[in-house]
Amino acid sequence: MDFWPEFLASSWGKEFVAGGFGGIAGIISGYPLDTLRILQQNSKTGSAFTILRNVVSKEGPTALYRGMAAPLASITFQNATVFQAYAILSRTLDPLESTKDPPSYKGVALGGFGAGALQSLLLSPVELVKIRLQLQTKTQKGPKEVAKSIIKAEGLRGLFRGLGITVLRDAPSHGLYFSTYEYVREQLHPGCRKTGEENLQTMLVAGGLAGVASWICCYPLDVVKTRLQAQSKYPPPKYTGIVDCFRKSVREDGYAVLWRGLGTAVSRAFLVNGAIFAAYEIALRCLLSNGSIQRENAMSAK
Repeated sequence: MDFWPEFLASSWGKEFVAGGFGGIAGIISGYPLDTLRILQQNSKTGSAFTILRNVVSKEGPTALYRGMAAPLASITFQNATVFQAYAILSRTLDPLESTKDPPSYKGVALGGFGAGALQSLLLSPVELVKIRLQLQTKTQKGPKEVAKSIIKAEGLRGLFRGLGITVLRDAPSHGLYFSTYEYVREQLHPGCRKTGEENLQTMLVAGGLAGVASWICCYPLDVVKTRLQAQSKYPPPKYTGIVDCFRKSVREDGYAVLWRGLGTAVSRAFLVNGAIFAAYEIALRCLLSNGSIQRENAMSAK
């Protein structure tokens, strides 16, 4: 691809748009499994099949999409911001010898770490509302109603319940996430990081494995985050903080509770992140190719 070195040197804004497309593809493809994961983490039984059967038999398949409006409405901006921040940070934190070279693996890891920390600020309120929606059983409220009820009971600060644990989860896992993707795609298609020449299968597999790696490394923190965000301030919460939640969860259910729902999360991670990176890479190529055509037309007109 002749345009790829040019893209590596200057692609401001394109990662933002492509990241939005990737995020939408990911949320649509994996939301039912995400709902199942949340229900597993917050229940006494860890059987995904039992929970799935109960939910579908009582409320129908659409119950697996409950609360999707909240993350779908924000996912374009959130995912777009993450990919744009990653692109900037990965090049800034580890300056390249040449603007035509891809970021080093060190730059990739640092850029992913920074992007993950930034994402936490955007994602924490959205996941809080989403978790409350997914755990509803009787009264069915919409995203706005849930958000308003949280603010009414706990103030604006209540929307950021679980922010600390979200940062601890997302910053390191995103460093591993982007590092795994770049490493695997290079192994599957040597030279593709510099040339941009790779097939759809490479994008899907590399993206899927990146998602699996990042989830495995942060999963216990995600279980704690879910339990903290599932509780409200009134009545008095069961857990007073991250350490307290960790201790009580292990004391009541054993260390296995920290991995409850991992199978569902890993299955979802491979599917979702394969879709995210494939949509992201394809969108980037379309955007840049279109930009190249427009510049050529402008030159011809002159």
